[in-house]
Amino acid sequence: MRKPLTALILGLACQAALAEPQPPTLQQALQYEAALTDTPFFRSVKASIRTLPNAQVEQVAPGRAANPLNVRRVERLLPAAKWEYYFSRRDASYSYQRFLQAIAKFPAICDDYRDGRDGDAICRHSLAAMFAHFAQETGDHNRSDTVPEWRQGLKYLREMGCAETGPGCGYNTECADPVFNKVWTCGKNADGSWKKYFGRGAKQLSYNYNYGPFSQAMFDGDQSVLLKNPDLVASTWLNLTSATFFFVFPQPPKPSMLHVLDGSWVPNAADKAAGAGNNFATTIQIINAECGGGTERQAAQNRIDYYRQFANDLGWDYGNEQLSCANMQRFSAASSAAYNIYWEKDWKWGNDYKCQLVNYQTPYSALQAGNYQRCVEDNWNVKLK
Repeated sequence: MRKPLTALILGLACQAALAEPQPPTLQQALQYEAALTDTPFFRSVKASIRTLPNAQVEQVAPGRAANPLNVRRVERLLPAAKWEYYFSRRDASYSYQRFLQAIAKFPAICDDYRDGRDGDAICRHSLAAMFAHFAQETGDHNRSDTVPEWRQGLKYLREMGCAETGPGCGYNTECADPVFNKVWTCGKNADGSWKKYFGRGAKQLSYNYNYGPFSQAMFDGDQSVLLKNPDLVASTWLNLTSATFFFVFPQPPKPSMLHVLDGSWVPNAADKAAGAGNNFATTIQIINAECGGGTERQAAQNRIDYYRQFANDLGWDYGNEQLSCANMQRFSAASSAAYNIYWEKDWKWGNDYKCQLVNYQTPYSALQAGNYQRCVEDNWNVKLK
């Protein structure tokens, strides 16, 4: 006896539903990734965070004719003598050459603009902002010194009171969490203790969840290099590159400082209502959220004072630029900078062996090649071929 057609269709549907989904080929996965990221937005952001290979960065030296374009611009606007003048109390490890290498690593800093924007002006603006934050983050803040406070930056290479050995300053409590440690796997010392992720370098980079992404950007997606050897952020040219990395990378829902200052970021109504815009004040909110409450906090006021000094000396006319962030609110998910730039396992039914774009930090930045494949393989426990 023949089964009714409807019963036959239902039976086939049940069989299909019971069939195990199969992983895609590597080519299929990459095609799916491209469908989600081959957009003007991603091309623009990727261009702004592009990096020069480390082997070429290490060849950069003051006065070298073959230095990259953006480095030569910085050398012209900021000669070695001015670096020495600005940072006369600096740790010797913060050399002018290492700063040029930090600039070289990210060619979008002090680059040319093809749309009519003034590259020199944007570079002066960027350097003034960057140096003001250096002075606050790593300055001596000694009012009795004969050198004014704005020129006392880069004094501290490692967080005060912290060392590789001895108690305290671990910044590694997350390492003991098996879930968190799986994301940004901490390195261990020979005695089995966790590596220490206290503040190092011009940005005073701290915590494994910041060392990991920085390592990925510096070493072709390999987060383990700096998680296993965090002191490279103090003892090599990475001590200044940690600051330029932070300058160019967006941190949803916060835009990059570069895009704030060069006008690439366009604030929406929510951003404007929060008091954010294309100005120095917004970089204070980005770097340390020392804003809001109706009055200027001392740290924010320091940054503003230092910025004025650097801007004046570098030839950047800040004019009517907003400097105060006393009434600025934190960035929210409503910001135009709440970008979906990280890969996460796609939990939706029927999306087996896929990853989706999200706006919170995961180990898989969609801005770096190879991370979609890693996301699929790690989350679905497969090997794409």
